[in-house]
Amino acid sequence: MTNSMRVLITNFDLAGRGGTQMYVRDLAAALLARGHQPVVYSTEHGSVAAELRAATIPVVSDLDKLSTPPDIIHGNQHVETMTALLRYPGVPAVYFCHSWRNWLEAPPAFPRIVKYIAVDHTCRDRLTIEHGIPESKVRVILNFVDLERFKPRGALPNRPQRALVFSNYAGEHTYLKTVREACARTDVALDVIGEGVGNVCAQPELELGKYDIVFAKARAALEALAVGTAVVLCDAVGSGTLVTSDELPHLRRLNFGVRTLQGPITTAVIAREIARYDPADAAEVSRQIRATAGLDLAVAQIIELYEEVIAQWGAVGQVDIQEEGRAAAAYLRQLYSDFKSHAAFSERMRSRVRKIPLFGSLLLSLRNKSTTKGFR
Repeated sequence: MTNSMRVLITNFDLAGRGGTQMYVRDLAAALLARGHQPVVYSTEHGSVAAELRAATIPVVSDLDKLSTPPDIIHGNQHVETMTALLRYPGVPAVYFCHSWRNWLEAPPAFPRIVKYIAVDHTCRDRLTIEHGIPESKVRVILNFVDLERFKPRGALPNRPQRALVFSNYAGEHTYLKTVREACARTDVALDVIGEGVGNVCAQPELELGKYDIVFAKARAALEALAVGTAVVLCDAVGSGTLVTSDELPHLRRLNFGVRTLQGPITTAVIAREIARYDPADAAEVSRQIRATAGLDLAVAQIIELYEEVIAQWGAVGQVDIQEEGRAAAAYLRQLYSDFKSHAAFSERMRSRVRKIPLFGSLLLSLRNKSTTKGFR
């Protein structure tokens, strides 16, 4: 085993059960099991923070609580990453980008971020093309699945009988109605798991094996594939294809994410992908995922990355106060610009909603009531 490392992992939120929260939870537990000392920093705590603490992994909302600096900062989301970097001068960092679009995932430019990691090749393009991070500082470590939790189900039936929409963004106001219609047309029963329908599932590994087809993207799709269900890529942003063994290498490189969801969400499109259901090929897809996408393989890469960055920084890293000051100032200017942009967008959306008959007046009424109670 390598020497124990103190790893400070940041995340904007530990209350919701989204992709980065689950990533942080699984990574921290794996680091602890391998003799390292993970600490997770977030200002928003909830069920995931409770799970981390139950696993004896420290969770803090105030970095002053840490009596000893970390050896390395594992940054997720720029605000929390920069908070940690500025609190611990001299400590090197790696920054992980998990999203093509989320503004919180934009990579901050700072001298002590030695490596930038993309969880797929779409995020790699965001880092190198949209934000100009040098390719020499960028690496791809593909997303992973805990194979001990997500165990293989039995053989799939010859025709699909039960399907599941597995997404926090599914709702009658997004794409759920379309999937329901497609399943009804193909005589497949449908269930839904996700925050959008008020059915949060803390242990999806106990549920996924009950279904023959799962509609999902990204991490949720990866987990379903590991279990052995057929997966149709689908979410609020668009539709993709049934994951087949022929297309798996390409789709895996993209984390089954937004770049794979460029099709329209229509009943005909979803029904077409259901009709491509092939239990034998789904079994082959699952075999390949379990051989290449396990947590152990990814964590080994991440630990090697930490060791490389710590050694590199220790050999040549010198804190340049002037350079770090310029980078911090530029970051704050950009952060203020982003906040203004998002505030202006929110106000434009509110203005449009106010113009909707009945609903707009109801919204204003509710807002006025909340304002009188001191909420703004």
